[in-house]
Formats: sequence, C-alpha cells, structure tokens
Amino acid sequence: MSHDHDDRPQLTAAQAAAVLTPPPGRNGGDLVVESLQGLGATTVFGLPGQHALGMFDALRRSSLRYVGLRVENNAGFAADAYGRITGEVAPLLLSTGPGALTSLAALQEAAAASAPVLAISSQIPTAGLGGGRHGYLHELRDQQASVRDIVKSVHTVRAASQIPSAIAAAWESALTAPHGPVWVEIPQDVLLAETTLPVVSAMDATPRELYPRPELTIAAAHLLSNAERPVIIAGGGVVRSDASGKLRALAEKIDAPVVTTFGGKGAFPWEHPLSLRSWLEDRHTTDFLEDADVLLVVGSGLGELSSNYHTFRPRGRVIQIEADAGKLESNHPALGIHSDAREALSDLLETVERREDRGAAERVRTVLEKVRVRIDAQELTLEQQVLDAVRQALPDASPSFWDMTILAYWAWSAFDARRPNTMHSAQGAGGLGYGFPAAIGAASADPTTPVLAVSGDGGAMYSIAELATARQYDLPLTWLIVDDGGYGILREYMTGAFGEATGTELSRPDFVALAESFGVPAVRTTPESLAADLGKALAEPGPSVVVLPALLRMFEPTHL
Repeated sequence: MSHDHDDRPQLTAAQAAAVLTPPPGRNGGDLVVESLQGLGATTVFGLPGQHALGMFDALRRSSLRYVGLRVENNAGFAADAYGRITGEVAPLLLSTGPGALTSLAALQEAAAASAPVLAISSQIPTAGLGGGRHGYLHELRDQQASVRDIVKSVHTVRAASQIPSAIAAAWESALTAPHGPVWVEIPQDVLLAETTLPVVSAMDATPRELYPRPELTIAAAHLLSNAERPVIIAGGGVVRSDASGKLRALAEKIDAPVVTTFGGKGAFPWEHPLSLRSWLEDRHTTDFLEDADVLLVVGSGLGELSSNYHTFRPRGRVIQIEADAGKLESNHPALGIHSDAREALSDLLETVERREDRGAAERVRTVLEKVRVRIDAQELTLEQQVLDAVRQALPDASPSFWDMTILAYWAWSAFDARRPNTMHSAQGAGGLGYGFPAAIGAASADPTTPVLAVSGDGGAMYSIAELATARQYDLPLTWLIVDDGGYGILREYMTGAFGEATGTELSRPDFVALAESFGVPAVRTTPESLAADLGKALAEPGPSVVVLPALLRMFEPTHL
C-alpha cells in the first residue's frame, strides 16, 4: 500500500531534532506518563510499590498531578468517582500482586457503575512471566486471571515500544459505551529500562460511538406514540451519557411519567409533574410500572434493586435501551436497542409523535401520595428529619458520595439529587468503604466545590486512613459519619430473619478525636443541629468530619 508524500507528518526542524534526540534519563515509566499526557490525562491516582517505581519516578518529570491514597482499594474508589464526575478516564497506578489484588473490589464497583478507570499495574520481571514458579516478590501464576472477570479489557505489555499503543487501546475501551474499568500491566524491567524512543506526542484514542439501529428506533417510536399508559424508567446510563435533557424532552413530548433508578438519581427533575421520583422499593410504584402498556427502560438492566428484588412483572411491551449488550433482555423480554442512551433518546425524540395525556400528572400524584401514606404510617420521623437536614445543608452543585449505610438506603428512594451526576453510591457492587475515598476523587476533580461523603461507623472504618490523604491535599470535603455502633442494616436484616443479630456490633473509636488527630476539624452533632453543623462544615475550606450518633431504621420492604 503506497502513501502520498503529503500524508507524512510535517515537522519543524526543532521538532524533528527533538524526536531524533530525545532527552536522556527516560525509562519505560516515562512512556507511560507521556502516553497519559498525550491522551489528555491531568490527574492520576494510586499507591507506589516496588515493581511500579519506574512509573512513579517518571511522574516527577511530567505535568501530571498525582493523588496518592493509603490503600489501593480506596485509590480505586477515588478514581471511580473522578471518572463519574468528569466523564474522563481516571488513571490508577498500582503495583504487582497484593497492590493489584487490593484494588479489585473498587474495580468491581467501577464496572457495575460504568466508571472509566484505567488501571495500570506493574508485573514481575519479564523472565518470570508465563506461569512458572520463579519465586519473585508479589508473584502470581496469572495476575490477569484475577482481573479479567471484572474489567472490560486487558492489555499486556512485554516491550517498551508497546506501552503507548496498549495505553491508547485501553483508554479507548474505557470510554466506549458502556464506560468501564480497563487493565494494563507492564513488567518491572520494562518500566525501569532506559529508553531512547522519541517522546510520546498527542495520541488519538477516540471511542467508538454506539448508535441505535434505525429500524428499532422507528419500532420504539411507533409503540410510544400509540401507547395509552407509557412510563419511563431512567437508569445510570442516562447520567453516564449526559442525556438528562433528552430524557426530559421525550417525557414531556409523550406525557410519560418517569421513575429514576438508584444509579440514575438526578436524571429527571424531582419536582417535575411527571416525576415518580425513585421509590422503586415500593409496591405502589411497582404496581404502577406493571400497569404501563409500554415501558421504556433507558440505561438500566432492571437488576435486583431496580425491579423491587425481581418481584416486578411487566404486563405491557418493554423497550430497553442499553449500552451493555449483556444486559439487553437479561431480565425481561423486550424490544432491545443496543445503544448509548443519549444517541437513542435523541433519535427517539425526533421520531416519536407528540401525545397528550392530561391525566398523567394526576396518576403520578396519586402514586406518590400512596407512598407517602405508607411511609408516614411507620413513624420514621427521625430518618426523614436527618435526610432533610442533609439536603438543606448540601449546596445544589455539590456532589455527594454515599457508603452502604441505612441513611444511604433512604437516600436512594427519598433524596432529591437536584442535578444530574451529583449523587453517587456503591450500589453497583455494594461494597463497604466507598463514600469517603470517592469524595476524595471528586474533590480532586473540582477543588472549587465542596463535596459530601456519608458513611456509617462500620463503613467509615474501611477508610479512616484516607483522612491523612484529605489533609495532605487539603481537599474541600466533609465526611458525615452516622454512628449507630455497628453494621446497622445487617443488624436489621439478621434480627428480622433470625430473631437476633450476630457479628454486627462494633467497638469503634471516638471519631471526633480521631479526625482531630489527623489535623481534620470535627464536630459531634444531633439530628436537631445537623443541618447547621453540616452547612458550616461544607462552607469552610479543607476537610472536615461531622459525627451523628443516631440509630436509624429502614422503612418496611414491600417485596417479601
């Protein structure tokens, strides 16, 4: 194949000289950071380790900002949040073996929530690869095998010249819908070896767009245009693809009520007349969804939480728009449209015919009133008071990150996120310890906006070390710790199922004194003073901790 002479890169004499005589003292690690810079990265997360030192040494010769956490899993959670908030790839630098393995729970969450995390791990020296038992420090028979079930793609490097291409391919994979975590691994000797390769310049790793097939759009538009009782379920895919504006326009064009999943919080305005809000764990909502003659599901697989624990049985036609092909029709037969949510909603908006349903808003009000009456009958005023106080204190533009704790379970259903892409939790994979390190990632993405983390005392103990990180980087985040003396939700589950709880009661520190020992201001509050104390903490620069001793209860489930 011949190339026209004019296709060749046109370099100035100075550029040509720089390519032909690259600066001395560079190694494989420099190729890693140069590739990241060439792709547009500005911030990296991670934790150094012996095999990865070549990458970390190269950081000081780069313009990349490094945010170092104290535990690899927490570094993964921080990268996850950075990816969710910015929509950009979040590089995560890890070391071999224990360092790599400690990140896996965070990568599982990134996969479940479609967060674009680029994990770059070192490996044992090249001579040790291949499954033999050489006795290297951190050696695993097959490190990739431990991550392959979790990440979208695995990219292996065995020579320095492969580094830029592997990182570019991983970058593209992370940003191709559905977003997700990817894995690159590079042997220690490749990272440390001096290189005379030219400095990596700007690279192109543009993700492939995922468009809906036109005949499916026409079929879906026909169903929605002629429906009597259409309803929309909006999931995390709407948030990830920045499609909340398209969603609102479509709902208003066809007068369709909208319920958001817990991953889709903020995708539709809470106070909108067509908003069913997020009461998915409520039988009144489930009944309403089952009664729809056409149900449009956008960016959700209708998993356990979104289907009221698989008790949801749709009676009408289901249209499912989903970027993850594995989720299409995985739980319910549907007109499955494999597409990015934004592209599919955009096409539907152009194709669907306007329909008016003056009774839609009234039906929404009726459902929400039934939900309110059910909750009010359970006398859970403390829980609602605490949640209202958090909403009152939190600025509309501030992102919040919720650990697996009773207040978060309330927030999934009852918290008004007010804006898209501001409320995040670990409900994808459901691991403990997400809230505070995720808030560190978000605060690193935008240090001008205060960030809130919410944890129980059990989940907080997973992340205490990161108080040092928050202080070291002086990040604007406030950590609300609800202290009920144990794993509160598990205490409820076990008491309900077995009559008593085992292994749920916890000895814990004085969180206020502990935070202050890190140089982080802290205050103990009450439900009555929570809004004022939290608002004050969020308004002040730097990190802070607010501790609320309170025994919260969950509302009664409707799926049992």
